[in-house]
Amino acid sequence: QVQLVESGGGLVQAGGSLRLSCAASGRTFSNYYLGWFRQASGKERDFVAAMWWSGTSTYYADSVKGRFTISRDKTKNTVYLQMNSLKPEDTAVYYCAAKGGYGLGLSIGAYDYWGQGTQVTVSS
Repeated sequence: QVQLVESGGGLVQAGGSLRLSCAASGRTFSNYYLGWFRQASGKERDFVAAMWWSGTSTYYADSVKGRFTISRDKTKNTVYLQMNSLKPEDTAVYYCAAKGGYGLGLSIGAYDYWGQGTQVTVSS
């Protein structure tokens, strides 16, 4: 059974940093994209970043380029999202997700597995 468990969320002031972690278990993710989405209150869940588990290519939403970095540690089966220069508009629940097969997915429907989410709140 696949499990994605996020951690690392919290309250931070604008301009600060947080690192989210997503511990993945239950299968081999060698042919998967691991990604991050976020959902602000009253809004749709949007793509933030993703990477191919077996490679080094990374993909970002325009709104976070240059501020967020996705990475993974294969030895720990964990994906990270380093978030710097945080803004109040980054406030949301952040979800880890996994998509099997080739082809980057930017929509929630493309992803097979989801974590429970972790709250990130950025105060002004």
